[in-house]
Order: sequence, then C-alpha cells, then structure tokens
Amino acid sequence: MAFHYSGCDSGLGHALAKHLDKQGLLVFAGVLDRNGPGAEELRRACSPNLCLIQLDVTNSEEIAAAHSEISGRVKDAGLWAIVHNAGVLLYVADGELLPMNVYKQCMEVNFIGVVQVTKMFMPLLRKAKGRLVTISSMAGLNPIPGFAAYAASKAAVTMFCAVMRQDLMKWGVKVSAIHPSGFKTNIFGSREHCSIQAQNLLENIKPDVRDDYGEDYLNTLKELHHEMLTTSSSNISPVLEDAYHALLAQRPYSTYTPGTFAYLIPLIFRCFPLWVYDTIAKRMFLNHRTILPRSLRTFHNNYKTD
Repeated sequence: MAFHYSGCDSGLGHALAKHLDKQGLLVFAGVLDRNGPGAEELRRACSPNLCLIQLDVTNSEEIAAAHSEISGRVKDAGLWAIVHNAGVLLYVADGELLPMNVYKQCMEVNFIGVVQVTKMFMPLLRKAKGRLVTISSMAGLNPIPGFAAYAASKAAVTMFCAVMRQDLMKWGVKVSAIHPSGFKTNIFGSREHCSIQAQNLLENIKPDVRDDYGEDYLNTLKELHHEMLTTSSSNISPVLEDAYHALLAQRPYSTYTPGTFAYLIPLIFRCFPLWVYDTIAKRMFLNHRTILPRSLRTFHNNYKTD
C-alpha cells in the first residue's frame, strides 16, 4: 500500500508519516522544504522506504511534479491513500480586523490546495479503490469566535469532503474527514510568527476601525496564540488513532472527532438553540478577553453616567 501525505514537516502529518513507516508501509511524505529540519528528522528516524516529496499545495508545478514522481513509483497499483494535512491558521482576531491576505492564504492552503491535490491524484486513487482522508478541524463544524478566516476555510473543505464521499462511492473510494479539537501542533506558530501576523494586522487596519477597537484591545490579541497553545493537548495520539482507522479499517467512518469536546460542541451547535451555543462558546473561547473594544467601553460608561 502506498500513502501520500501533505504537511509532513511537523505536527500531525510528521507523526503519522513516522507511524505508518514503522508499519512497513510505503509513505510519500510531502514537505514544504525538503532541506528543512522536519524533512531531516524524517530522513533520520524513518526507513529508506519513506520518500520525501517537495510539495507546496499552493504551487501547481510542485503538485504536478509530485504526481509525476509518485505515479512513476506506484505504476498500475495506484495510490491507496491521500491524506491532506497541510494547513495554516495565521492569526486569531475579530473577523473585521483580519487582513484580506489572511483570508486568502487560509483558503489557498486549507481549501484550494486540498482540491488541487485531490484532482491531480484522483486517477491513482481510483485505481486502488483507496481512501481520501482530510484533517479538517472542529472549527469546520461550528463557529468559534476569532476564527473567521480559518473556520471558513475548514468549513469549505469539510463540505468538499462530504460531496466527494458521495461522488466517489461508485468508484469504491472511501472518504473521511477528521475534525480534531485543540492539539499542540505548529499550526499555532511561534511567537515570532505571531508578532509578524500582528504587525500585518496593524498595517492593514483602517484608522477609524483602529480607533473604535483601541490599542489596548488590539494588544490583547497578541497573546491569544500562546494561550491557545497552553490550553491545547500535547497528546496527539487520538488524532493518529483516528487517522490510522480511516486509512486501514475495512469500514472507515466518514467523520472523526478526536479530542476534548470535539464531538460535544458541534452537537450542541446543531441540536440546541443558537443562544445556548453562543453562551457556551463565549465562556469557552472568549475567557481570554478581559476588555471590550474602546468604543463599546465609552458607550457603556456614558450610558451609566446618564
């Protein structure tokens, strides 16, 4: 069996590539940088059977080159599985504040990249009657404050997977989407990355919007990534177990929800009145927010005075 992964430089894709390689399976590990530390670690830790593939999922030429290399290796056997793991979060902030380039990059990587790779490799997958597996997110099932760009891209890829599941039934290809809750991976980025994204936000925000929100409110956004990282689980084994099941079980599930509240929160969103979900979401995801935007504070203070 041959498996093709994107986003193997770090995090879930990196760990899963190692895990499957240890099972003696042929893994084509797509990495953003074949000379980077993640790729070097895979060379060191994995068997010679693992094949590193240069793959930026937003680069059509690299996708075509990866397809040429992989198809030359698997030939008529086809490709058993495509695993989409590459993803970006970039920055967490109110949807009005996020720059358009954040929205565009989230869609390019998290959605358009998945579609492009899927379309390119689908003939190989149909040959093997294999598996199409995508690492989405709990944010693709229910709204989370501050995640407008990321959640929109994950909702798009979640629906794409659902439709592909229907389209590919006749070919014998099984499709699964995995929606983890919070796990510690590199998607949160380093403090340096967060500083760059914060500067990107400040450079693109309009003066009147900046004045309405206030500098102190904007400054609270800078620590969100660190706070999310500290509250996320460092044990990624639930995601690996679900991915392994989706790839090799005789009857894989169409949807997996590994992690704390990953099943419960979307269930509440779908089955309860919206005010119930919004109340819970405010307490769970806005516990870091200790102040209101400047204009709202001014309004409340004036109201109390009157």
